[in-house]
Amino acid sequence: MFSLKQPKPTFKSYLLPLPQAEDNIASEPRIKKLEPVLLPGEIVVNEVNFVRKCIATDTSQYDLWGKLVCTNFKISFITDDPMPLQKFHYKNLLLGEHDVPLTCIEQIVTVNDTKRKQKVLGPNQKLKFNPTELIIYCKDFRIVRFRFDEAGPESAKKVCLAIAHYSQPTDLQLLFAFEYVGEIYHNSAKKVNGIDPGGGGGGIGSASGQQTPLFETYSDWDREIKRTGASEWRVCSVNEGYMISTCLPEYFVVPSSLADQDLKLYSYSFIGRRMPLWSWNHPNGSALVRMANIKDVLQQRRIDQRICNAITRSHPLRSDVYKSDLDKCLPNIQEIQAAHVRLKQLCVNEPFEETEEKWLSSLENTHWLEYIRSFLKHSAELVYMMECKHVSVVLQEEEGRDLSCLAASLVQIMLDPYFRTIVGFQSLIQKEWVMAGYQFLDRCNHLKRSDKESPLFLMFLDCVWQLLEQYPAAFEFSETYLTVLHDSARISLFGTFLFNCPHQRVKESTEFAISKNIQLGDEKGLRFPCVWDWSLQFTSRDRLLFHNPLYVGKSAPYVQNGAVKTFKRSKKNYSSTLRGAPPALKNGIISEQEFLPRRNSLILKLKPDFLQQTESQSNSVEQYFRDWFAKPVDLHGVILPRTSGTQIKLWKLCYFRWVPEAQINHGGFITAFHKVSLLVDEVDALNRNLRQCKSNSSLQGSCSELDQSRMYFRAHDLSDASGAPDFLSSSFPFSPVGNLCRRSILGTPLSKFLSGAKIWLSTETLANED
Repeated sequence: MFSLKQPKPTFKSYLLPLPQAEDNIASEPRIKKLEPVLLPGEIVVNEVNFVRKCIATDTSQYDLWGKLVCTNFKISFITDDPMPLQKFHYKNLLLGEHDVPLTCIEQIVTVNDTKRKQKVLGPNQKLKFNPTELIIYCKDFRIVRFRFDEAGPESAKKVCLAIAHYSQPTDLQLLFAFEYVGEIYHNSAKKVNGIDPGGGGGGIGSASGQQTPLFETYSDWDREIKRTGASEWRVCSVNEGYMISTCLPEYFVVPSSLADQDLKLYSYSFIGRRMPLWSWNHPNGSALVRMANIKDVLQQRRIDQRICNAITRSHPLRSDVYKSDLDKCLPNIQEIQAAHVRLKQLCVNEPFEETEEKWLSSLENTHWLEYIRSFLKHSAELVYMMECKHVSVVLQEEEGRDLSCLAASLVQIMLDPYFRTIVGFQSLIQKEWVMAGYQFLDRCNHLKRSDKESPLFLMFLDCVWQLLEQYPAAFEFSETYLTVLHDSARISLFGTFLFNCPHQRVKESTEFAISKNIQLGDEKGLRFPCVWDWSLQFTSRDRLLFHNPLYVGKSAPYVQNGAVKTFKRSKKNYSSTLRGAPPALKNGIISEQEFLPRRNSLILKLKPDFLQQTESQSNSVEQYFRDWFAKPVDLHGVILPRTSGTQIKLWKLCYFRWVPEAQINHGGFITAFHKVSLLVDEVDALNRNLRQCKSNSSLQGSCSELDQSRMYFRAHDLSDASGAPDFLSSSFPFSPVGNLCRRSILGTPLSKFLSGAKIWLSTETLANED
């Protein structure tokens, strides 16, 4: 019988169907969207299409397709594809999800798989082969890989050369911040993220009127003198216009007994003409002073004696002066840089699992934690001298602008709870780092002069994190804040971390303004964006992650009988459980051997006979720390570090956030942070409800600060308050997806990372690779 069904066609066409008109219309908007978001003054210098960004090391199934763009500010990968395996993204308003600032790039490696060639690209080098892959090694431990399999070979080569050229500028004025500020001055109507990007000092709490003092004016220093009660010290303007020293601020604080003429005369004897700088005053009258070495050997004894006498007269009890020679008792900047290089090698080593068994010994061999311990211990010794012995301390260093920045900052954080608040901490960095002449340009290596590079500022943030880890209720800010602050130093936009000293900012920006016909008026140089204006980088909601929910403030508002009152806390309100049980005395900071005065560390200048009392002094030091650790901690008083081997830890969020193998899903400190945030938010909500029930109209204005949640995680945001969000991990709020993509086949041998301290990969090693 014949079938009634129509026979199937047997002809098969091997030609692709012609594109339909509607397909063309639908695909056109997709191409238009692949354009970078540019800041004022930012221009595209080169780009290449059909680029593949590698997401995983062992597979290409998650790779993203898009356009790679090089601007004079960043490299930007633009794609319409969603990021795989990622449930949360902490957005920076200045940078896209796949962007890398040019000043964050440490090394650029190009690879050709066919010719089996690899090359580290310098700023003015030629590339003799067409790259099939580009590997970007970043200063924040990221490794970003791009493939050019489908891209035009010449276009790929040009974009690689452009990235190498613009990421390694030869002059300070070639950094993006100058073009950005120049464009703002020419077109004052332009705004970034809806705000005026001026050089103000607005902090996280700028909405409440709090401003971070920048210490650029006489009045900022005068307010700090009054805040600390330093009645025998005065603000000196002898360096106004940088007439005496180009590496000192225009205004600084000196003993009232020292006349300006004496300061001018003495300045010639100090290295860099860096006269003694007052940092802080203890309530008992002891002062913390920084001083460079005296280069005039013949005048050294006389000038040193006069400076010490002036400091002594500034003390209400006329107490002695101790000098701490930081060059002799702390690691130098070269040792710190070498330790950082070894730490970087360890944290990005490939494969991660192979180093697991010997990882702790490898970490110890980096000496990074050992150096952190040294800074914390020495700072605690100085705290003892000021707090218990009531003596003024002078921090002496060759130039007085490296190790003394770190030591002076740690001493003040341990002694003064104001510097453990957000605004106070930011003012501390302004005072002891930015205005005191810390060489951010050289130490952060913005111009790729690696012989001067040293991560001293990172070590300071790490030391602060150690204190935050040990006393979480004593700090207003979180470790996310510290990590983001470290990242911000790698963005070539903020004047805060761009210069070696305030004079360099004025000089270089004035020259740039003249070349661009910018009228400065009465301003001393161009005003660059300030890093403390966090609204330039993050939304108000994301900035809530900077706040520490465990922080116990000096006073807390609460409602009683319809009125807002302040609960004053005293020492007896605190439990020792806030800081944990004290460590064993023989293993902790109060070890008998650990606190013997070092020979060249704390030298009594005015009373040499006191040096003979070493034994009694060591006993008093031991007793001081024994007594301190035996009592409940006063979160608004002195805090001291525990420096035993197990209590100095690796800052995992900063160093491990890009390592996929190190991530703990639904684990890490963030889980406790989340639960505490929910509890705090519930308490705040109860306070708000109570206020609404009992307050009158006049009270509503005074309680407006209670109307908004202070926490990033909010109880009313979750249907089940007991369950953590699915996107939480130990790297939160950062994501390792696509940020540490190692090359495993015919690629960069990460086991040979950092054979020298200058670069991650040596050119000779790459040239000899088969």
